[in-house]
Amino acid sequence: MKYIIRKISTLIITLFIVSIFTFTAFQVIPGDSAVNTLGMDATPEAIQALRQERGLDDNIMIRYGRWLGDVLHGDLGQSSQYNVAVSGLISSRLTVTVWLALITIILIIVVSIPLGIVSVGKEGGILDRILVFLTQTMMAIPPFFLGMILTLVFGIILKWFVPGKFVSYSEDKGMFFSYLIYPAIAMAIPKIAMTVKFLRSSIRRQMHFEYVRTAKSKGNAERDILLKHVLKNALIPVITFLGMVIADVLAGSIIVEQVFNLPGLGRLLVVAISNRDYMVVQAVVLYIAAIVVVINMLVDVLYRIIDPRISKEGGAE
Repeated sequence: MKYIIRKISTLIITLFIVSIFTFTAFQVIPGDSAVNTLGMDATPEAIQALRQERGLDDNIMIRYGRWLGDVLHGDLGQSSQYNVAVSGLISSRLTVTVWLALITIILIIVVSIPLGIVSVGKEGGILDRILVFLTQTMMAIPPFFLGMILTLVFGIILKWFVPGKFVSYSEDKGMFFSYLIYPAIAMAIPKIAMTVKFLRSSIRRQMHFEYVRTAKSKGNAERDILLKHVLKNALIPVITFLGMVIADVLAGSIIVEQVFNLPGLGRLLVVAISNRDYMVVQAVVLYIAAIVVVINMLVDVLYRIIDPRISKEGGAE
């Protein structure tokens, strides 16, 4: 129980620090959201009136305190670009980002774990050498470049989908998921390669432990030892690694959404930055940070439940 309380406390402190950096960063960079809203032709009086209305002339600490207080009450502010509540903008785009991340994570787990097991079972063979080559290659290719290749091959050449076109979940669920599969593959391939390599190394480390030699001496088949004993222990560190992968998937979706023209949180963030819509930027960054931190906390707790002897803070207790 103390472990969970400690993790929740760490989560709150982390989000508080993220909120400070996020708010401060977008207050000191050049640009004026009032000018961006009214346009370059606006009079200085009109710009100043809007700045006063939004409290932009107040001290940065006062503005931060006001913003944080509103956030804690569920008010993320008003978008200067769209002139609507920021919470509504985020909720309208959350479906795309969440489903994209879920499909990507499912692909990573379903593909990488069997490949990692197969590569160990055929160590030194042709399949193993092919997998090593592919993992090394795919780890080096960024998701946005894979997205461009997939668009070229499946969108332009094979015409399996229309590049740049998007069908919403409410309009056609089937088309919605069929379109998301391509950006999900683009994000999943490098992570699959990383996970296969990590799982492969974890399994091989376990294969040198004493309990494996004992199982072999009792006449157990190597395949049974691998699946019934080694894999369970090898997956423990992989769970933590997958937590980091999930965080990377959420961050990587920002660029991939741009490549595939997806109306998700990533694209909303990029557009908000370019238009200096700081309320949207601050809310989206804080929202993504909260998701990443919560996922990492859940992974740590799951890690502890699977093996209570291991503590993320420094080993066995």
